[in-house]
Amino acid sequence: MAARHLLGGSRRRMPCRRGLELGIALLLMVSSVGCTHGPSNPSGEAKSAVVVSSDGGWLVITTPSAQFRLNATGAVQAELLVNGTALTLDDSQAAAGSPADYVVSGGRQVQDFTLELAQAKITDASGRLGKLGKRIEIPGRSPSSGLEETLACEVYDAFPSLLLTSTSYKNAGSSEVPVDQIITQQHIFNASLSDPRAAPYAMWSFHGSSEAWGKDDVMFLSDKFSRANPMQVVMHNDENQTGGGIPVVAFWTGAVGEAIGHAETVPLRMSLPVHTRGDGRVNASIVMDSGERLQPGQVYTTPLTFVSVFRGDFFEPLSLYSKMLQHQGLSMAHPTAADYQANWCGWGYEMDFTPKQMLDTIPKLKELGLKWATLDAGWFRSRGDWEPRADTFPDDSLQKVVKAYHDAGLHITLWWIPLVAEDGHGKDILNHRPYQMSRVVKEHPDWLILDKDGKPARATADLGALCPAVPEVQQYYKHLTERFIRDWGFDGHKLDFSYTVPACYNPKHHHKSPDDSIRAVGDVYRIILETTRALKPESVTQACPCGTPPSLAWLPYIDQAVTADPVGSRQVRLRTKMYKALLGPEAAIYGDHVELTEVQLSNTLHEVDKGRDFASEVGVGAVLGTKFTWPDYGPKFKVVELTPEKQAHWQKWIGIYNDKMLSRGKFLNLYTYGYDWPEGYAIEKDGKMYYAFYAPDKAKPWKGSIELRGLGPGSYSVVNYENGQQLVSVEASTPKLNVEFSQHLLLEVSKTPPLGGH
Repeated sequence: MAARHLLGGSRRRMPCRRGLELGIALLLMVSSVGCTHGPSNPSGEAKSAVVVSSDGGWLVITTPSAQFRLNATGAVQAELLVNGTALTLDDSQAAAGSPADYVVSGGRQVQDFTLELAQAKITDASGRLGKLGKRIEIPGRSPSSGLEETLACEVYDAFPSLLLTSTSYKNAGSSEVPVDQIITQQHIFNASLSDPRAAPYAMWSFHGSSEAWGKDDVMFLSDKFSRANPMQVVMHNDENQTGGGIPVVAFWTGAVGEAIGHAETVPLRMSLPVHTRGDGRVNASIVMDSGERLQPGQVYTTPLTFVSVFRGDFFEPLSLYSKMLQHQGLSMAHPTAADYQANWCGWGYEMDFTPKQMLDTIPKLKELGLKWATLDAGWFRSRGDWEPRADTFPDDSLQKVVKAYHDAGLHITLWWIPLVAEDGHGKDILNHRPYQMSRVVKEHPDWLILDKDGKPARATADLGALCPAVPEVQQYYKHLTERFIRDWGFDGHKLDFSYTVPACYNPKHHHKSPDDSIRAVGDVYRIILETTRALKPESVTQACPCGTPPSLAWLPYIDQAVTADPVGSRQVRLRTKMYKALLGPEAAIYGDHVELTEVQLSNTLHEVDKGRDFASEVGVGAVLGTKFTWPDYGPKFKVVELTPEKQAHWQKWIGIYNDKMLSRGKFLNLYTYGYDWPEGYAIEKDGKMYYAFYAPDKAKPWKGSIELRGLGPGSYSVVNYENGQQLVSVEASTPKLNVEFSQHLLLEVSKTPPLGGH
């Protein structure tokens, strides 16, 4: 039988036709909306290519590139269609008998939901992601709880590898039913289905949670792997107290990948837990804390979620996720020319820097060809008020620094943190001084976010937080932005510690939900960006979610992303790739300080940043950054001091960056991370292709064959653009080179004009 054939393997040859076996109701519905295998459309209107059919107890949704198979438990098996073969990671045999969707009610798991596939209702899609598509609504029920469910699925022609789902739960009984938690999009992944030689867990993964500072977001799974992946929750795993995240987890092998996540355009509290089971397979799901108490007849509908299937690595589902959000009206900010300029940051001088140190660095910046700088942390009296320190920046000395930079032809941005305020509790994580009571909290205590106990809630770095959903707070940040940009003359912002905020239980705010504060974070970032752009169109607004992926809340309201305190070169490269997927292939991604490409004692008061791997910024299209100190200020700054030897290295790479400006090129995802070795990247710019390859082990030379992918027909010359060395010529039909290199290889590939041509 077809169902048994499906369970027996991952690569199925696709039959030419499928019979409709779901009963008369389904047959009539399919006929009424029209099947692509049916008669021609006399009206000439465009028709959806999505086909709904059945196969041995599965409802099957087929597009030109993917197939989604649903059974009566709600389990979804996503398949990538490649040359007539269906590829998947979903292990339907391991998931047999386990519900994909269920609820926790009164502390009890309700897992006896059964969908009535024969009663599926098929109509045109709602239009959320385009005009063409199909919507399928399937009723079901749980005998033990009295809950009825309706699973709604949509597949769009414009997004043929993506399935949207949402489930409605109705209390069909006569008494109240608590809905504590909802589990949806539960999948059992098995890498062996795409590679019989691989262990079930042997796949790469991406985790979008802002879970802990410095934690890798791209990881190879192990037999003991477990990660909670909470979203939009202030975490307490380290003193940074991170939180936020991109609500996506993805998994891939060399043949196929799958991703799940939520598809709403607003940030939501939930988690996407992933763990390796005892049998080696990988369980992933979406968990939502509801807290609803359904009265008889009441309905609760879950947020929209998705599953997608792809070929490649995490770039593919993140790019698809971004396009899906934009199709729903979320618009990403367009970078300015300023966003691509290499930047020097004053953080090398640390918290107690002086105007003299900032001013004395100006000649060296000009000599190196740097045009943008950042005045970093330590200039202020207290977070929240953002007024200059009297001991280091008395009177108008801050404005004088800005004027000196402008007079020298340089631009300068200002470091600060939106939405936090010192409230007299806790201590500074950067220098461990006790927090003060900021003036804004003294004058406006009602603006604070309160926890369930009515106490000031703790945000990042153990600070208090101003509620972004309060209109007066939003206006306050507009005024702050005007002060920094218009009154003080700064050219933009480095918005640091950009995470989420706690849920707000302050009764004076009259929230409809405690999550109103979380959803309003983006409103404050939007105000900062729009106010800055109105005052200075050529400005930079950067947000740094230190050590973690970004937050959906503010992602559309920055024009320069940052790799955010990377721990080593690998995180620089992979986070640049992540942002190129989320913000677009030509987005401006600041690679952060090059010194962070090699870090010792990370995230401590004794951290040593000694990196000099500019190639991991330049080669992947990141914006170059550094935090050197100059001149010699003694042993405290010796590690980051720009010595004569380092200056030659810095000057070389800043020159390469300014000459090539690959950050403005088009990032092409032509190499699958984890399966194409050496690690490769490709950028198209000004009619040329640029490639970067990185050795798996920095300490060992790499020798072997590389493939220059993405070339059009013709002959090409290959140059090592780091040293100008002319290499061999290649033909697009056989674009492979035998090479040997240490650490990295950077190539510029130009089309060779035909003989006698122009």
